[in-house]
Amino acid sequence: MVYEIRAAPTSVAGWVCQGVSWECDRPGGAIVTRLSGEHRAGCSGWLGVVRLDHVSKSYDRGGAVVTALRDVSLSVSQGEFCALMGPSGCGKSTLLHLVAGLDAPTSGEIILGGRSAKNFTDTDWTTIRRELIGMVFQSFHLIPSLTAEENVALPLLLKGEGGSPVRDRVAEHLDVVGMQARAKHRPGELSGGEQQRVAIARALVHRPQVILADEPTGNLDSTRGSEIIALLRSLPKRFGQAIILVTHSPDAARQADTVHMMRDGQLDARAT
Repeated sequence: MVYEIRAAPTSVAGWVCQGVSWECDRPGGAIVTRLSGEHRAGCSGWLGVVRLDHVSKSYDRGGAVVTALRDVSLSVSQGEFCALMGPSGCGKSTLLHLVAGLDAPTSGEIILGGRSAKNFTDTDWTTIRRELIGMVFQSFHLIPSLTAEENVALPLLLKGEGGSPVRDRVAEHLDVVGMQARAKHRPGELSGGEQQRVAIARALVHRPQVILADEPTGNLDSTRGSEIIALLRSLPKRFGQAIILVTHSPDAARQADTVHMMRDGQLDARAT
């Protein structure tokens, strides 16, 4: 069963999962936190940037069928920070991979920016990732031989942009993540937290509508991880992107507008 919940201003003996407390309002609908207040001001006019309608994903493993996602429906709006939580193997990363076009659903439909992805070609998906989606990974995936600013410039260069507009945009986004002073440094000269800040700038620089963040604090200590989550939290308010965050961290999930628990490939509201 799925419950609608709103974040309590203080710890409330309502609905508790992995140490995070929410006040439970009513059965039915999506799991929702922080719907009111500054994070969702004016949300009634927002459009769904990402929508999954009854999406399932199965794999053939040596003749055995393994189901990674089961009939998942989810909508994420412009400016919304959505967190997916659950144990390893519950389907969180599979869901992100489907939204990014890195894999295809077995059934159901994914709609991005109002367009159904059912008949997307590889070329279509390449365009979607260049225009609509920014991705942040646990392992940073920076190119070691390039400087921070060169790594951030890559999405723009792949779109055929160049010259001073690219330099200006790169400088702007390195400043947003607090890395302008380290622009000339290569990844090997940066700490893990600094590398992830550069990766976030790279995900932002082409002005996507949605950021997909797959365990972005997984390789960081708690202090650096908190800084990265705070940075991600600031992006919807500053730039209007939707963010879908996969995390094991209750502290990270607390910062989200919406929190969806996953279990056995399904969205699930049962406390664990």
